[in-house]
Amino acid sequence: MSKIYVGNLSWNTTDDTLRQAFSNYGNVIDSIVMRDRDTGRSRGFGFVTYGSENEAQSAISSMNEQELDGRRIKVNLANARGGGGSGGGGGG
Repeated sequence: MSKIYVGNLSWNTTDDTLRQAFSNYGNVIDSIVMRDRDTGRSRGFGFVTYGSENEAQSAISSMNEQELDGRRIKVNLANARGGGGSGGGGGG
């Protein structure tokens, strides 16, 4: 499985609209918009998980800097968590 990060989301983007936007590029296993614990409001980013790295790469190259719900989104591979070592920075 391969997870991508989607940033600069509109406050109106939901888990479902995120899934719809990215389902053109492969089998979306999971899509989630991260929300504030207290208010429930979108935090402006989310994640989409694909079944393969090829699908994820296709979505990144097709959707990065494209408009979704009126905002130009940033799309790149999500940083894997865990496993110690030095922390990596964001995308290019």
